[in-house]
Amino acid sequence: MDIQLEKKRGLRPKHYGYIALGVLVLFTGWKLLFANSVSTYRTEKERLSIAQVTEGKFDDYITINGSVAPIATIYMDAYEGGRVSEKLIEEGTMVKKGDIILKLENMGLYEQILASESNLALKQNDLRSTKLTFDSRQVEGKRSLATAEYDLQRLKRNYEQNEALYNDELVSKEVYLLAKENYELSKKQHDIVKLQTVQDDELRETSLTGLDADLQRMRKTLSMVYERLDHLNVRAPADGQLGFLDAEIGQSIAQGQRIGQVNVLTDFKIEAEIDEHYIDRVKRDLSATLERNEKEFGLRLRKVYPEVRNGRFKVDLVFTDEKPATIRAGQSYNIKLQLGASNDALLLPKGGFFQSTGGQWVFVVGTNGDEALKRNIRIGKQNSRYYEVLEGLEKGERVITSNYDSFGTAERIILK
Repeated sequence: MDIQLEKKRGLRPKHYGYIALGVLVLFTGWKLLFANSVSTYRTEKERLSIAQVTEGKFDDYITINGSVAPIATIYMDAYEGGRVSEKLIEEGTMVKKGDIILKLENMGLYEQILASESNLALKQNDLRSTKLTFDSRQVEGKRSLATAEYDLQRLKRNYEQNEALYNDELVSKEVYLLAKENYELSKKQHDIVKLQTVQDDELRETSLTGLDADLQRMRKTLSMVYERLDHLNVRAPADGQLGFLDAEIGQSIAQGQRIGQVNVLTDFKIEAEIDEHYIDRVKRDLSATLERNEKEFGLRLRKVYPEVRNGRFKVDLVFTDEKPATIRAGQSYNIKLQLGASNDALLLPKGGFFQSTGGQWVFVVGTNGDEALKRNIRIGKQNSRYYEVLEGLEKGERVITSNYDSFGTAERIILK
């Protein structure tokens, strides 16, 4: 009897082919599914700017635009108000300190001067009259004192004679007592006249000193009024160029009103505005350079203004050595402001993508060049040419650096 043997089950060579075909079908389907799930944008490569990540020295500077201004500007304000009667110097003219630029007239000030002069004259007359009065009293006092001293001496002698005669019983007691009383009365009158003379002298000295002080004050006040009269001549406060002059003949100028300025041209400074992004890094004494006619000129940051307006703040720079020979106020220069030392870094050329992403991510072009994928990166410092790449990119990789606004929310760019 024949025995039927069971066939062994297992993978045969043809089965491997089926498995490989199935895996290929699954992989293709997964790839198509993944491709359809990622947001994609298609564009022509020629319309984009693509730059390569390189390795090199990162110069920590920014380029700013500044305009030349005088090293100092002195403003002219009217010390006294008045009407412009004469204009002697026009805008843009070089002036010397003390040159008269404008002449003003002020009738009220003229009247005040006349009143002060009149008061001074009255005070001087009062002082003369007072001095004459005191002089007369002084003469009269001395005359009275001389008479009192004479009477005292005469009556004293009479008293002493009568006292001796009375002691010798040659005159009566009544005659002796009368001589004594006359002498004592004369002595008291002499003391009174002498005291009155001393008091008159003290009063004269005190009164005349006070009147002299009042007279000196009035003279000083009058001299100050004369100075105010001189202030009607508006003079140049320093050597320089008359920048602007806001005054015309016949115009009324108020006291304290700004009417012009003088630009001091002994030196120049450069005024510039910087984006507030750099406000924490811009400090005094930073160095800078500007290039003119293929020659570099050194600058130093002298002042940082604290106010931020419209996203920018102002700085002043001064030349550290020589300056361009043809420099003029109002000229504009591109200035390279050094913020820190140079260092080795990965460099990504600047482009419009930064405005779209804030430097947080970029589109990196693949090795085949037909697509670019979104990738997160980290950017450090920046200058006028490069960004310093801290993370997310490697040397030699290519990045789309043009603006990303048209890409929308795409995470994959197909390059045609």
